[in-house]
Amino acid sequence: MRIIDMHCDTLMEEFHHPEKSFYDGDTSINLKLLKENDALAQFFAIYLPREDMETMDPYDLFNAMYAHYVKVMEENQDIIQPVYYAEDILRNQKSGMLSSFLTIEDGVLLDGKLERVQEVYDKGVRLITLLWNFENSLGYPSSDDPQEHHLGLKPFGCQVVERMNDLGMIIDVSHLSEGGFYDVAKLSKKPFVASHSCARALCNHRRNLSDDQLRTLGNAGGVAGVNFCSSFLKENSEHTTIAQIIEHLLYMRDKAGIEAVGFGSDFDGIEDNGELIDYSGFTRLLAAMEEKFTDDEIDKICTQNALRVIREVTGR
Repeated sequence: MRIIDMHCDTLMEEFHHPEKSFYDGDTSINLKLLKENDALAQFFAIYLPREDMETMDPYDLFNAMYAHYVKVMEENQDIIQPVYYAEDILRNQKSGMLSSFLTIEDGVLLDGKLERVQEVYDKGVRLITLLWNFENSLGYPSSDDPQEHHLGLKPFGCQVVERMNDLGMIIDVSHLSEGGFYDVAKLSKKPFVASHSCARALCNHRRNLSDDQLRTLGNAGGVAGVNFCSSFLKENSEHTTIAQIIEHLLYMRDKAGIEAVGFGSDFDGIEDNGELIDYSGFTRLLAAMEEKFTDDEIDKICTQNALRVIREVTGR
């Protein structure tokens, strides 16, 4: 099986610690680990940390991290290539290349300026996580406060959803309020994703999806990527286990459908990888999944579901 992981924060880690090698540095994801553990494509997020925004405008921060991304892609072009469409991933697979799918985590850089959606698209971004843990010009984050959690998208957020549909960009609702989630479900004419979220019924975390959200996502043709963070997998857990991940995969399959389940590891964005250790843990995870899933189901979770969404949203 070949793996498409829909979320990691490795670019942020690299940006803050340029001394770490993108090929074999001390990060949970690097090119050596991807090559050795059956990676097909990795979604690399340009995550915009709030602490960095204390000294830098979010738009300038995005451009600085984007320049770093271009640099590491050029330095490793014999191993990995940026991709924009599903057909690019398949072409790279045939030539033995890894694929990098560029995303943004937190639409805060858009700042009410719709033209910036086109700008980041032109730079190769094909997915935007609409917001992170703070309100921005698009909407509101998930919250433990029921009233806040049911706040919907702002008017600009609705415009961004429509523009992303028109351009062929994947809308990511991870971190979004429940009200915003349902606004996306109503407005989007194309599948959308929750790139790194788990099942709320198994772990009552504000970032996780309710049963109805899972069904809605599945009915829309979308995909939820199981997050490997222990606090999203099991309440009061400080150590991620493979059994916890499989429990969420099974539950989400039953509620959303097998076509709606994938991986969104959040590697390099979580403090403790638990039993997985790093990206190499995927090999052990897939071996354990063989006891609970058919080969066809594993192929869908690992590869085909994410590929389908990319193809349906981007058009190729």
